Amino acid sequence: MMRSLADLEARYEELTALLSDPAVIARQEEWRKLAREHRRLTTVVEINREYRETLRRREDARQLLRDDNDEELRALAEEEVAGLEERAAACERRLKELLVPRDPADDKNVIIEIRAGTGGDEAALFAADLYRMYARFAEGRGWRVELLSSNPTGIGGFKEIIFMVHGDRAYSYLKHERGVHRVQRVPATEASGRIHTSTATVAVLPEAEEVEVHIATEDLQVDTFCASGPGGQHVNKTESAVRITHLPTGLVVTCQDEKSQHKNRERALRVLRARLLEIATEQQEEEVAQARRAQVGTGERAEKIRTYNFPDGRITDHRLKQTWHRLEAILEGDLGPVVEALMAHEQAQRLARATASG
Repeated sequence: MMRSLADLEARYEELTALLSDPAVIARQEEWRKLAREHRRLTTVVEINREYRETLRRREDARQLLRDDNDEELRALAEEEVAGLEERAAACERRLKELLVPRDPADDKNVIIEIRAGTGGDEAALFAADLYRMYARFAEGRGWRVELLSSNPTGIGGFKEIIFMVHGDRAYSYLKHERGVHRVQRVPATEASGRIHTSTATVAVLPEAEEVEVHIATEDLQVDTFCASGPGGQHVNKTESAVRITHLPTGLVVTCQDEKSQHKNRERALRVLRARLLEIATEQQEEEVAQARRAQVGTGERAEKIRTYNFPDGRITDHRLKQTWHRLEAILEGDLGPVVEALMAHEQAQRLARATASG
């Protein structure tokens, strides 16, 4: 439900006072949450104040039209009224967009899970390409990328890679990446030059805080074992790898990238917490449930959300029915135009639903 502008103005003033309160400043986690809310409301309040000031000036100009008989002054007043009406309409449109209920997870950090789908080694290499694309996009925005778990192949690909992106509103920017990504290209190992089609699946989960998801110790089965794959003698000779099974749901998370068992356990718990929050969200919101249950599918080519076509140098997003002929640049991290188009599409859908519901 949309909150009134008066309520938002009052909340903004309340937050302004709280953020300068020494007692709140001392509680840094609480202060950061309030600061994020304050930043969101700042735009709403500033545009609303501009809107009210524009309406006041428009009324003054209209009054001048009613009272003044000087033709030259009336012409100037008419021109001013037209400009002010245009500005007021723009402010009103922007306020409607800002007042549409937001996804409560938008401000969170994000956990991304990429898995090779159909296509064997080529699919694993494509998974590595996607990881690099997201990592470079994140770094370009000044965000931090933290590797949580990976299962590399011997040729530079990944059967699976899980990582976290820490950054302002990271989830809002990356949540639309969930789904099946399809690549069409000639593999380096293909002697005949034949184009292959492969897929990778991407799951996108908002980070869950401990206060949001409580995990009882008795609900966990924790197994440790020697890590496999790259990492040197230490990794392979000590039981640093951790496998956590959440008994009530059967969810299993494995982490082995760190040499420290404690760090692997901590990372596994973060991934488990995010997956449990996702399940809880699905149960609470049926609309979200339908979208998120379909986010990955089985990895079959027909379920694709986006195609990366190397022979034509293009990327096509099938949800938007839009194509960008900048494949190389996008894979190198210049994902902004695609992300922004998807965010605008989501905003338009939310606005349409809010308008339809009154």
